[in-house]
Amino acid sequence: MTTQPDGATAVTVTPVGVPSARPPAAAASLGMGVSLRSADADAKAQGVFPYTADLWAEGLLWAAVLRSPYPRARIAGIDTTEAEALPGVRAVVTHRDVVEGSTIGRTVADRPPFAADCVRYHGEPVAAVAADHPDTARLAAAAIVVEYEPLEPVTDPEQSFEAEPLHPDGNLIRHIPLRSGDPGTTGDVIVEGLYRIGRQDPAPIGAEAGLAVPRPDGGVEVYTGATDPHTDRDRLADCLGLDTEHVKIYVTGVPGALGDREDLGVLLPLALLAIRTGCPVKLAATREESFLGHAHRHPTMLRYRHHADTDGKLVKVEAELLMDGGAYADDSAEALAAAVSFAAGPYVVPHAVIDGWVVRTNNPPAGHVRGEGAMQVCAAYEGQMDKLAVRLGMDPADLRARNVLGTGDTLPTGQTVTCPAPVAELLQAVREAPLPALPKEGPVEDWLLPGGPEGAGEPGAVRRGVGYALGMVHMLGAEGADEVSTATVKVEGAVATVLCAAVETGQGFTTLARQIVQDVLGLEEVHVASVDTDQPPAGPGCRGRHTWVSGGAVERAAKMVRTQLLQPLAAKFGMSVELLSIADGKITSYDGVLSTTVSEALEGKELWATAQCRPHPTEPLSETGQGDAFVGLAFAAVRAVVDVDIELGSVRVVEMALAQDVGRVLNPDQLRARLEAGVTQGVGAALSEHLRVTRGMVRRPDLAGYALPTALDAPVIRVVKLLEEPDVVAPFGAKSASAAPLVVSPAAVAAAVRAATGRPVNRLPIRPQAAVGTA
Repeated sequence: MTTQPDGATAVTVTPVGVPSARPPAAAASLGMGVSLRSADADAKAQGVFPYTADLWAEGLLWAAVLRSPYPRARIAGIDTTEAEALPGVRAVVTHRDVVEGSTIGRTVADRPPFAADCVRYHGEPVAAVAADHPDTARLAAAAIVVEYEPLEPVTDPEQSFEAEPLHPDGNLIRHIPLRSGDPGTTGDVIVEGLYRIGRQDPAPIGAEAGLAVPRPDGGVEVYTGATDPHTDRDRLADCLGLDTEHVKIYVTGVPGALGDREDLGVLLPLALLAIRTGCPVKLAATREESFLGHAHRHPTMLRYRHHADTDGKLVKVEAELLMDGGAYADDSAEALAAAVSFAAGPYVVPHAVIDGWVVRTNNPPAGHVRGEGAMQVCAAYEGQMDKLAVRLGMDPADLRARNVLGTGDTLPTGQTVTCPAPVAELLQAVREAPLPALPKEGPVEDWLLPGGPEGAGEPGAVRRGVGYALGMVHMLGAEGADEVSTATVKVEGAVATVLCAAVETGQGFTTLARQIVQDVLGLEEVHVASVDTDQPPAGPGCRGRHTWVSGGAVERAAKMVRTQLLQPLAAKFGMSVELLSIADGKITSYDGVLSTTVSEALEGKELWATAQCRPHPTEPLSETGQGDAFVGLAFAAVRAVVDVDIELGSVRVVEMALAQDVGRVLNPDQLRARLEAGVTQGVGAALSEHLRVTRGMVRRPDLAGYALPTALDAPVIRVVKLLEEPDVVAPFGAKSASAAPLVVSPAAVAAAVRAATGRPVNRLPIRPQAAVGTA
């Protein structure tokens, strides 16, 4: 290690046995709208891309975290003597080693870095150990003696209202009472329903990991797959009692991020142990530690009452939503805002009475997971639409078509939909798509029955069902969140480099950034620099945020460089910059007089520009749930076709047909991959994914107990329509891609199972007993 002028430590952090990725071959065409390959596609496909778990540093120590075995207990004492005495143990840290009163959390910082006086959920960090071998570290963590006094956990959200406070801030995290129109209005036809949505886990393909390296100036550098590195750095500095310039986070490869990754429950122990020992410290979580350590989707109970007239026009929606936030607040207030705002769905509803609550319990913490809030209510309001169709004797798709939202309509929050809202066209597209062939049209031995080829199902017990669902999501943050991102574009020697702290989480931002610069500057070779917290913040990567604000910042910076490049030429030939164009690396004038290459125009110069992008402001919801809370909206329609074995209750999803409002297709292959991923995750939420928790205890926190859909479970996914109607206020006009199909797919599968069995399906994931028999 050598000390740099700024006090940082030069440490060679290398991947173990992993060769560097080779750049892909040059694309046949460049810019926006083409399927440019990701720069790391080959390395990831070959399994040689270096993630955090692959990193290594000289003198490395290993960390392990001791977690609570109880969902609720007082801590009478913590004795680390035995652990510290084990050979190979270098340090043990607890709550005594962080700044007193410091807290962590992404949106709301309300949890202690380590439990001090009590534990509030199963798996809460209590202490951490650094040792010279990972097994030694785990043995030492197990040797820490914690004197617990177990308490009765509060695990039912309904009981949380009357229970004693579980947290100094109380049990109620947020209540939103939305009132729209005339609350006293009633309809001629009324249907009611009670729905329950389970605890889906983001279950990233790669578990959490991190590597912390101490600096000679007393600071620390952390290498990890963080999705919001600047927020993590700031919280980390607060807990360590350091200035932010003494804490630096380098973002490494992110092995999957359907929610937040590597929060301070991972990063803080590493940083503390690195500073304490003076050595690099690494932690690579096991799958069990991953399940216990990160946030999950909010389990939600929803009571609905829909009012309609005899022609099927919606009159009023009444709803009560109760979300389980777990032990700490995290992103719960934001999830509730989305749930309440979209509780009536993409339909015109003149009157609404919607109450939403999110409360603390002693269950595992819930937080940001793709489509939070919107997914839960979509399953419920679409269930209500199916009930209403049955009551009215109408086709479910016809009923939906009669009530769909459009541009210029108003949400129950009072916000006017100003963006494109082609919900009717999306529904029509999935209705018109050809249906898959029935099994009986082929030989019996070729039937793929519910339960698989070796299942116990009988062809005679199989019923086919077709279901429809519509849904919506918001883009970017909401309720006054300051959504801003900064980017720098540098050009030297016909090579462009983009510097932006937008983390590539699999959403394709780095590829998009390259396409933007290629489009604006006509340069083929574009590199995107790795992310660290020395760069200006770009915010978290969720809800299409980086496509909008970070992509917008890159475009603005590239256009500023373009002006710098073209101005001397324009002045030389006596014309304005607007009369010059760049394409395929060449600069030409409108009249053909000027024709040169970008390389020649640069003449060895280095050009650069920095720009920001900030969308129009939003506002918090009022005391009655009113306000322009969202920057933009995206919509999707899904038709699900399922086969149900009505004797066994097993379900096979035959096909998912998707039509989506995408604004503008920026990268066709990348977009399709995102849509298919969203649908597949939605199918998992509908049929199998549920993290089981009994009396606050997580059961089977592994991939054997948590049933993720595999390639064999994934249905045929047909993208029948991508509706390109650009949102004029969004850079490039593009919209969020993968959240909308995730939100809508579970509701569509549930609708199809209802159609096949005639039975009410009011719980996700769908239990076999809910699909047995017919009504």
